[in-house]
Amino acid sequence: MSGFLDVIARRRDGLGNSEADLRMLAQGAAEGCLPDEQLAAWLMAAYLRPLHPQETAWLTVAMAESGERLDLTGLPRPWVDKHSTGGVGDKATLVLLPLLAACGLTVVKMSGRGLGITGGTVDKLESVPGFRMDLSPEEMKEQAERIGLAITGQTPKLAPADKKLYALRDVTGTVGSMPLIVSSILSKKIAGGAECIVLDVKCGSGAFMKTLDEAKELAQLLVDTADLAGLPTRALVTDMSQPLGVAVGNALEVAEAIEILQGRGNARLRTLCLELASLTLEASGLVFSRTEGLERASAALFEGLALDKARLWFKAQGCEYDILDVVAALPRAPVQVEILSDAAGYLAALDAEQVGRAVVDLGGGRKRKEDLIDPSVGVECLVHVGEKVEAGKPVVRIHARDAVSAERARDALIEAIRFSESPPAGQPLVLDRR
Repeated sequence: MSGFLDVIARRRDGLGNSEADLRMLAQGAAEGCLPDEQLAAWLMAAYLRPLHPQETAWLTVAMAESGERLDLTGLPRPWVDKHSTGGVGDKATLVLLPLLAACGLTVVKMSGRGLGITGGTVDKLESVPGFRMDLSPEEMKEQAERIGLAITGQTPKLAPADKKLYALRDVTGTVGSMPLIVSSILSKKIAGGAECIVLDVKCGSGAFMKTLDEAKELAQLLVDTADLAGLPTRALVTDMSQPLGVAVGNALEVAEAIEILQGRGNARLRTLCLELASLTLEASGLVFSRTEGLERASAALFEGLALDKARLWFKAQGCEYDILDVVAALPRAPVQVEILSDAAGYLAALDAEQVGRAVVDLGGGRKRKEDLIDPSVGVECLVHVGEKVEAGKPVVRIHARDAVSAERARDALIEAIRFSESPPAGQPLVLDRR
């Protein structure tokens, strides 16, 4: 495709790219007929001369159409999907999927593995004995028709252009381009068949977007691009300055999600799940206000409907145990070490990024895509920012494979914890709505 040199030149010179240009890019990337050096050159030009919203929408649709698209025809409507930009201890998907299905929505979702400090839903669910994350499109449709939800790992047949471009972004220093981030996220959602999407854009030390301004910009660009692509989308910007919930680590997070599905557990995590469920119900037209959505979602959670749906879900995807017996069957790390408070006071900070790095070093996350994960290791955050702590009480519990890695994690986590004599200013959970 010698004409692609002209596509690169137009981007480089600030002249923009047409819809036809971007379709050439996506198809060439998917089919392997454009050389890596030309794709890399275009990516750098796009990083330096960012795509405008209409170009981003054209690229998003072209990437979605570069491979197969999941056809959900025949399933009960509405078809919804949820995406998080990733955070430390973010296991909300494990609660939200059965909660949405219990509210009458159909949820068919593809999820990825974790890389770096943000965990992946695939890794969490693969810590459950027997749980399958390799469903075929046909199996997903059959299951979703029967119980209202299905989840699988990402498949190379859907949005293959994104897989190619993402790999090149990773090695060309262009990962931080917001239009490219947006097209990567939304192309997979469109290819997955969703007709309504709700996004959780994380903000803080444990997220990709560190500042509120950056997170708001990304959320707005996601919503605007999705709208131009014909996909109704809503977004929350939520706090990731401290870990979400108590558990960080794959098996530990599954156990916490099951606790939330029983109507118990960490209030901050439960609140986020209900807020996301309410927003999804409102965006899909099943309710007319946030208040009505919260009431419906809360009823599904506290009356046990979401837990019943999760029981069907786990069984359908191969789990060997009833959901209430799963916790005892999850892998458990042999060494546990607690960090105690030196003096009475208030927890002023528990830095999410440092907690996430400690869990990765324990073996609970990947530094490279090919790294293996130990699903049993992790950290429990026993105290949350703003809470009062008595002297000698545990603040953090480390789950490790051996004493050496536990001690190394302890040293790192001490640096993540800060106390104060008076209550710190509170950080709201939901920072913005789009």
